[in-house]
Amino acid sequence: MGRSILSHFLTISHSSYPRFTPSLCCGSPMNYMKKTDFFRSSRRPSGLRGTGFQCFCSVSVTEPLVPQTPPSSVKKRIVSGVQPTGSIHLGNYLGAIKNWISLQNAYDTLFFIVDLHAITLPYETQQLSKATKDTAAIYLACGVDTSKASVFVQSHVRAHVELMWLLSSTTPIGWLNKMIQFKEKSRKAGDENVAVALLTYPVLMASDILLYQSDFVPVGEDQKQHLELTRELAKRVNYLYGGRKWKKLGGRGGAIFKVPEALIPPAGARVMSLTDGLSKMSKSAPSDQSRINLLDSKDEIANKIKRCKTDAFTGLEFDNPERPECNNLLSIYQLMSGKTKEEVAQECQNMNWGTFKVLLTDSLIDHLHPIQVRYKEIMSESAYLDRILAEGATKAADIADATLNNVYQAMGFSRR
Repeated sequence: MGRSILSHFLTISHSSYPRFTPSLCCGSPMNYMKKTDFFRSSRRPSGLRGTGFQCFCSVSVTEPLVPQTPPSSVKKRIVSGVQPTGSIHLGNYLGAIKNWISLQNAYDTLFFIVDLHAITLPYETQQLSKATKDTAAIYLACGVDTSKASVFVQSHVRAHVELMWLLSSTTPIGWLNKMIQFKEKSRKAGDENVAVALLTYPVLMASDILLYQSDFVPVGEDQKQHLELTRELAKRVNYLYGGRKWKKLGGRGGAIFKVPEALIPPAGARVMSLTDGLSKMSKSAPSDQSRINLLDSKDEIANKIKRCKTDAFTGLEFDNPERPECNNLLSIYQLMSGKTKEEVAQECQNMNWGTFKVLLTDSLIDHLHPIQVRYKEIMSESAYLDRILAEGATKAADIADATLNNVYQAMGFSRR
């Protein structure tokens, strides 16, 4: 199950995306389906197998974090969200939330807590509400500015679920059966322990994105395939119900949904486990030692870095495939310190692990301390947090309801 959707804009080539261009004179939806090779595994690029998603960029962390604002008075829109676990870790922060701070200055941004996604696997009912507010507080503590971005809870905007059902009626079951995450999790848990929600999770994610007519979606390693499905669903619905068909029903005609593009971060896309440099840092990993949580104390951070997995090579270096842990720890230091890759490489090339771990620990503590202080302040003002979430949900609902009404109309429902 995807835990985060990563953020940062850069110009990317979409030649990696196996696309199709359905002709409006194809004659029937079946002809449209024949043109859709997107989810035929034999036609998918090798980079999409196994791990589900590869970062297609070669830009370094020294590239500007904020893209040029489009030359228009109307800002492009970005949506992104994180599950309410209450324990946001460094991977979530570096991959997603930290980049949101830059995005909110250049784009119309909506950031939300995806609590509906959190129930696709067994969960503690008494913890869900608390974890949701904890996550929202972390968003704000990290620097999300509610004067620039809307922050809300997914379940507080009911259009998410309504659109999911409408999209489900046009989603081929074969597309969902090929989702890598569903295959992996259902294989581990067994059919009797897997809910339908885990299968239809990508349709809800598509609803989250398409509701807001999103121009861009920050994507991470484990969500790329889901974004591909979202794009194909948007094209499918536009073909089946948009254009002249919608206009004949009294609508404006044209496309019902924007087809969103991917935003891929230049660095931090995959922060790896502290205990295994080949595995992604994850909330679901059984050992808390494998991750740095944003709310970890100074002692906890120092202990985890002291015990993290390293290697027996001399010196420290980036990009050596035989040294995944070394590359991961250097990358974390680079992002925490704000230095360039070249500066870190030169600074650390002759260091031993003992010296470097002290340096890394100090940079983590210095970077996370202000966030932790602000988080405690926000959590002590529950009325303030409730008001922020309510205002965010109201703004989001205005956009979502307009899209939902268009979909109902285009699909032939009687006007509400």
